[in-house]
Amino acid sequence: MSTIWENPDAKYGATDPERLVSAEHTVDDVEIDRTLRPRLLDEYLGQTRVKKNLAVLIDAARHRDEALDHVLLSGPPGLGKTTLAGVIAAELGVRFKTTSGPAIERAGDLAAILTNLEERDVLFIDEIHRLNRAVEEILYPAMEDYSLDIVIGKGPAARSLRLELPRFTLIGATTRTGLLTGPLRDRFGMAFRLDYYSTSELAAIVRRSAGILGVLIDEQGAEEVSRRSRGTPRLANRLLKRVRDYAQVRHEGHVTEGIAAEALAFFEVDHLGLDPMDVAILQTLAHKFSGRPVGLNTLAAAVGEEPDTLADVYEPFLLQLGFLARTPQGRQATVRAYEHLGLAVPDGDKAGTQDGLF
Repeated sequence: MSTIWENPDAKYGATDPERLVSAEHTVDDVEIDRTLRPRLLDEYLGQTRVKKNLAVLIDAARHRDEALDHVLLSGPPGLGKTTLAGVIAAELGVRFKTTSGPAIERAGDLAAILTNLEERDVLFIDEIHRLNRAVEEILYPAMEDYSLDIVIGKGPAARSLRLELPRFTLIGATTRTGLLTGPLRDRFGMAFRLDYYSTSELAAIVRRSAGILGVLIDEQGAEEVSRRSRGTPRLANRLLKRVRDYAQVRHEGHVTEGIAAEALAFFEVDHLGLDPMDVAILQTLAHKFSGRPVGLNTLAAAVGEEPDTLADVYEPFLLQLGFLARTPQGRQATVRAYEHLGLAVPDGDKAGTQDGLF
């Protein structure tokens, strides 16, 4: 049976249901994360182009007293897709219900969710690319015609029943747009891709979060945290909480640039934001495979991580830094990666040096 979560206070933004059931987060962590989430577009920092477009579309829907057209949000993990969905619901002043693609196991589960919606409700489906095809086909008439086709009975006695649904807004989030089928992608009226945040945008987010958490942090301290946050607000807030803990225990609680750098070094986050797994990936490519191309599954087995996690979570940042290259033969560490690790570039074919390879 699928699970659906409803935020009882839609105006207070989105709730991330996966975090609520994660063994890695305490109740206090969840409450802090909810507190840090922006509630309205004005509080949502960064993604300026997306916010401008959404502001116009939301105002138009409110003035016409209509449901907002369906929205597809894409981009790497941690950029605020779930939060933005909650902000949209809050700006519309409607109920916000959220679930995820893997949680909807059967077509009947989705039918139960859709028939419990009210007029103009926002339904958020995270990881929508992981819906199975039988479930996805139920969505087509629901999104396009606001109707639901149900087959009652079996065999010669079976008959089809069409139920009318309230006009609702579906917001889908995905980290892999390419895995969405064409028919599903075409039924979204608007599609927005969230980009990585700049250091200045992340510094503003860190300062806002610090104010909410009651952390005394100066401008340089906020910038130090933001520089190591991999362009991701979720990680910026996570690092801020760890820096707060360190400053409270080892210092007097005031976070300066030096204390932030000291704290993040203690938690093994280097000056570029690389964590132990990032370093392990690069060292595995450089040491175990001596710079040779390595397939994703082989690399995942070597570092003890899932291939999808490597592709979705770790590789984008390493590619962005120019430390990793994807070649037809596999993954390779670049010259920049060797320089960052303080290793000598192995001898070999230099033809690819201009592309960052050997």
